[in-house]
Amino acid sequence: MSDARHVGSRTPRREDARLLAGQGRYVGNIRLPGMAHAVVVRSPVAHGRLTGCDTKAARAAEGVLDVITVSDAAAIRLPCVMLAPGQQETSYPVLEETVRYVGQPVAVVVATTPEAARDAADLLDLEFDELTAVIGVEQALDGHVLHPDWGTNLVTDFVLGDADCDQVIAEAAQVVELTSSFGRASPYPIEPRGVVASWFDGELTVRISTQAPHHVRDHAADALGLPHDRVRVIGGDAGGGFGGKEHLYPDELLACLAAIRLGRPVSWTESPGDRLFATLPARAAVHRARLALDADGRFLALHADILADLGARPSNVGMSPFIVTAMMLPGPYRFDRAGARVRGVVTTTTPTGSYRGFGQPEATWTRERLIDEAARRLGLDPVELRLRNMYGPDELPCSTRTWQPYDSGDYPRALRTLRDLVTASAADGDGRRRGVGFSCHVEATGMGASMEMKAAGIQAGGFETAVLRMEPDASLVVSSGVAVMGQGIETALAQIAADRVGVPLDQIRVVLGDTAVAPYSSIGSIASRSLAVGGGALTQAAARLRDRIVAIAAHQLEAAPDDLEIVGSAVRVKGDPQSARTLRDIATSAWRGWDLPEGVPPGLEERVSYDPTAYTYSYGAHAAAVAVDPETGAVEVEGYWAVSDSGVLVNPAIVEGQLRGAIAQGIGMALTEEIVYTDDGQPIVEYLLPTTREVPDIQVMLMQTPSPITPGGMKGAGEAGTIGPPAAIGNAVAAALPEIADRIAGTPLTPSLLWTCLRDRPA
Repeated sequence: MSDARHVGSRTPRREDARLLAGQGRYVGNIRLPGMAHAVVVRSPVAHGRLTGCDTKAARAAEGVLDVITVSDAAAIRLPCVMLAPGQQETSYPVLEETVRYVGQPVAVVVATTPEAARDAADLLDLEFDELTAVIGVEQALDGHVLHPDWGTNLVTDFVLGDADCDQVIAEAAQVVELTSSFGRASPYPIEPRGVVASWFDGELTVRISTQAPHHVRDHAADALGLPHDRVRVIGGDAGGGFGGKEHLYPDELLACLAAIRLGRPVSWTESPGDRLFATLPARAAVHRARLALDADGRFLALHADILADLGARPSNVGMSPFIVTAMMLPGPYRFDRAGARVRGVVTTTTPTGSYRGFGQPEATWTRERLIDEAARRLGLDPVELRLRNMYGPDELPCSTRTWQPYDSGDYPRALRTLRDLVTASAADGDGRRRGVGFSCHVEATGMGASMEMKAAGIQAGGFETAVLRMEPDASLVVSSGVAVMGQGIETALAQIAADRVGVPLDQIRVVLGDTAVAPYSSIGSIASRSLAVGGGALTQAAARLRDRIVAIAAHQLEAAPDDLEIVGSAVRVKGDPQSARTLRDIATSAWRGWDLPEGVPPGLEERVSYDPTAYTYSYGAHAAAVAVDPETGAVEVEGYWAVSDSGVLVNPAIVEGQLRGAIAQGIGMALTEEIVYTDDGQPIVEYLLPTTREVPDIQVMLMQTPSPITPGGMKGAGEAGTIGPPAAIGNAVAAALPEIADRIAGTPLTPSLLWTCLRDRPA
């Protein structure tokens, strides 16, 4: 191996050179000869039937090339990849006459310029027969049926985990109950969704901002009736994904259809005004949860009734985020019983989908708020109550009551380390009330185990493939099916290859995102799996390539493979630096088929597919210090601390950056971010992202417990930071305002909500 260890070092991100120089590979920068521009026309009503769509004026407008209406796309549908028990709809049309949310696509206008397309779109004469809007999960249970052929708004209703929680709870010495409501939160990448589709010689090329290029290719080909090998998808830098770009949307597919119809490139970019009701939001749910304890504060049972708002229809991921909520409900604690009832309903709102954390921030909120309420009622220290019930490192691996096979870690150490880091702000006479809150979580990462995914109703595989090739000049090319979206994966994969093969980092190129070049990836970069699964495949491929290089060198040097080492750019006999072969000489001879051992084929390329045997589990502990103004309800996060364990850290600087960015998103969920609808289904477009004013200095400490599952020992890190902040901040606000602690029951904790709770509390 090389004497320079790259895995574990804070290697600067190689992506940053092009990103900081303004040379990012973004869809919005693409200009192709003859490129036309599409505008998606969206429904202005929440529920109704499109009874008229007069296109004459739009078609006659200057520069207009095409207008696509419902009749032009009547047979085109996209699949639901993750299916819930009893789910009746397994695919959905890209355009249909019945609209069920404001922003649903109803037509597409294509013109020579974006301005001409926008002006012509305004000329479409749309007529709707409006129907009853259904807003909120409670109304959906008993309200107007949105899909008459279903006969109900209930998509699924099932039990997960222990079915006898009620009995244990009924006999417990102490029971804490909490009903929490989670506002819709929206992924907000720097680069909006966008696509440039071109059709030439019977092949569709799709340049798109995506987390899953092969996923997009498969769905586009199937929907449009094209052979998969005649669709090429090229992903760029993506400019952030956060789950919002994990699948192909109807508006993106309609741009592809327009390119085929016109025989020329068509560009579409989501407008800022459309994002809040076009890109799928997440989080929307109501939890009715109970925690049972014995007289000594030992956890007995945890149960939640989870009622999910799926929006107008099940999305690509459907119920999956809410199912994950139920599965991750126990967190790092022992319970005699744990389970959930999981239901999903449809409403006249934008379908809900993926967002960073994928149901786990909600699980953590419910569990950790219940624990803090129990500590308050029992007069116990909330940290000590957690430690009393937490799995110790000697108890791992173990399986939870909701079937999660936790692998490795030291959960109590993370919490104790966090407690020692926290420094509460002293009251400074400003009239605000202060408190510190804690939260702990375990995170399912590295989505894989293809046959388990099949059994769970997921229409995709979980393996990843790495192709590692040493060229004749000894440079290395890494190719993987995972995607770039700002998470530093190019750098991390290069570090693994450099260490495992033993070559200089600057001789490695990483190729990602092009389905014509990259190996197949069924689901791409989601679920904190890029490094855990993609890196696992690369680790194995690199070991094989190194073994082949050493075998060739041993044959040419007439030495035993165990007596050789790779140092710098050569393979040499240990203790005899003069007896050596350069990597370039070995690579050149391999590609020419010269002087190879018997049974070793020409070339230096290894292709390995890694299908995990199970998820691997990261974990962390978070703490927040807040100041609350009782006169206004305004909350300021004055300090934030996080201890996180993501297994072997390939690049700690990247992990710290991922954590800090994700924590900022978690602060937004906790305090400011929510898509709100009026009673008639109109979204209120004000959406408040956290700024530098709302995000304090974030202190991060990293631990490393290697994964016993992943080759290389890595676990997922990209989503960990989003999971703990809402609960930590909620607990901090409850500590600051103990008189309304039992009403700190959902996100976001806006000033108006807290002000109302303070004013309405019993005298």
